[in-house]
Parts: sequence; C-alpha cells; structure tokens
Amino acid sequence: MSPWKTLFRYIARQFFIWFSGVFLTMTAIVFMLDYVELIRRAGTKADVTLLVLLKLALLKQPYMAQQILPFAVLFGTMMVFWRLTRSHELVVARASGISAWQFVAPPLAGAFLIGVVSVTLFNPIASVTQARYETLQNRVLQGGNPQFALSSTGLWLRQSDTQGNPSIVHAERFTLPQRALHDVMFLFLAHDTRLERRIDAQQATLGSGVWTVRDGTDWSPDKQPQQFAEMEIPTNLTPAKIQDSFAPPETMSFWELPGFIRLLEASGFSSQRHQLYFDTLLARPLLLAAMVLIAASFSLRMQRAGGATLMIAVGIASGFLLYFLSDVVFALGLSATIPTLLAAWTPAGISWLVGVSLLLHLEDG
Repeated sequence: MSPWKTLFRYIARQFFIWFSGVFLTMTAIVFMLDYVELIRRAGTKADVTLLVLLKLALLKQPYMAQQILPFAVLFGTMMVFWRLTRSHELVVARASGISAWQFVAPPLAGAFLIGVVSVTLFNPIASVTQARYETLQNRVLQGGNPQFALSSTGLWLRQSDTQGNPSIVHAERFTLPQRALHDVMFLFLAHDTRLERRIDAQQATLGSGVWTVRDGTDWSPDKQPQQFAEMEIPTNLTPAKIQDSFAPPETMSFWELPGFIRLLEASGFSSQRHQLYFDTLLARPLLLAAMVLIAASFSLRMQRAGGATLMIAVGIASGFLLYFLSDVVFALGLSATIPTLLAAWTPAGISWLVGVSLLLHLEDG
C-alpha cells in the first residue's frame, strides 16, 4: 500500500472519530435543552408526565441531529487538523511532499459520504419520528387534532362554526388566488360521530368566517334533496390555515417529497415550502463538504496563528455566520423573493467559494 493511501485512511479515521465525538456531544446538549424546554411548556398541564415529555424529546432528536450535522463536521474537522498540527504529523507529511489539498481530501470525502447517508437513509427515519413528534405534541401540549389532509382522493378539512359544531369538507382541488374549493362536499356531524346533513356543490368560496357555496344540493335525513343557487356556511378556517397546516416538509422523507410536491401543485396549492426543503436536502452533501474546506482554512496553521483559543473562536463565529446566512436565504426563498434553487444552493456555494479561496491564499497548494 502506498504512503498516500495509508495517510488517507489514517486522516479519514481521525475525522470520523472526532466528528462522532463532537456530534454526540452536541446532540446530548441539544437533547437536554429540548427536554428542559418541554418541561417548561408543560408546567401548567398537570396530566402531562415527565415520561411523555421524555418521549417527545427523543422523537425530536433525529430531526435536530440533521440540523447539527454541518456544525459537527465543521468543529470535528477543526479538531482533527488542530491535533495533527500540534503533534507535528502534518509537518512531517508536508516535508514528504504531501500538499494541503491531500490533507483535506479524506475529511472532504467523509463529509460528502455523511451527507449522502443522512439524506437518503437517515432523513426517512427522522421524518417518521418528526411526524410522530408533531402529532403527540399537538395532542398533549396544544390539545388539538390534525384538521387538514391532502391525498390522491382530494383535500379533506375539518372545521367548526361559531357555536363549535364540527363538520368535514372534501374537495377535488383548491384554487388559492380565488380561495375556492371545486367539486366540494360538506358533512355536518352531531356529537362528532353521527352524520346529520350533507351538502354537495360545484364550488365554495372562502370569505371572512364563511363559505359561500354555489350551485349545490342540500341533503338531510327524512327530507327531499333541495337544490340551491347560493348558501353561506360559517367556518373558522382561513386561507393561511389551510395552506400552512398540511404535513410540514420536515415530516416527509426525501423520497416522498417529489410526489407530494406534484400533488400540491395538482390540487392548486403552492409547493414553495416543500420544494425549498427538498432542494436544501439535495444540497446538504456539498454543504457538509464545504464545512471541511472552511475548517481546514482556519485550522491547518493554527500553531502559528495563535493556538486553540483562536481556533475555537473562529469556529464558533463561522458556525453562527453560516446559521445566520442559511436562515436569511431560506426565508427569502420561502417568501418567493428568490428562486428556491438559488435559496437552497447559496449557502453551500458561498461556503465552497470561501473555503477554496482561503486555502488558495493561505496554503502553498
């Protein structure tokens, strides 16, 4: 085996060891903070036990672990190069003709592999646990039940009027600009179980606290069906509630998102939020690899630049800057100010440009 292959395996092993240590430490800290926050939120709910809150915190951790990955790669890589520099191993390797780009190659490949595995294998698991977390949290902390569902059979809504009487609405599609349901059916329930009335109509338009239903038929037990041209039905729904309360993209796996995006668009809803999240997942392997370049730029020569204190300070600053940039760009993409592709790939692209530029400037190459 060539010396370069031996060095590659050695640095790659060191990277995975340090990455795993940093990742597990950060995950444990986030878990404790989440658990404390859940205890605070449940302080006024006597029927919510600590065991239920522990289950909530555990269900949330896979999703939070995905958010931690870029920081774990950044800090883990910095620790690897800092240790190799302190022990003069990189000095010896450089004296033998190994360049900085060859030092970076093993963690770069490792970070890209972690990104691919996290998106294709870990993300489906995290989406299932996040969906269960959302359901359990809504039930025990918010006291509600899901009101909306979108499937291949159409749109299903659960609503209530000003007196709290429940009803279920089904429609083939919804046009958001006109706030209109098409081929709509209203099912009115008594005591949440018994059907007492049904209305079928061609269209229902959502106004301020009311559905305006046109060209329909009113069905009631022991009565003849009655045709009507227009009718108003009270509701507690708004367009924002309908749009925002579908399954969040975080609760859907990487493999399910394309189909759900097509379903949203076919049903007349905006798929901006889900498309942006899907594009962000696609960009994640490159983002993690870019974190390696930035970490290498700040840590390969830490011995000369001021030691561990400077490394930690620069690493923390870089992590917060990345987090801030990602949030800002994501918000711009979510509001359709910039295209979703640009919003998803900008953090990874900027990180690559910064990392490569710093390495070209600081290293001999």
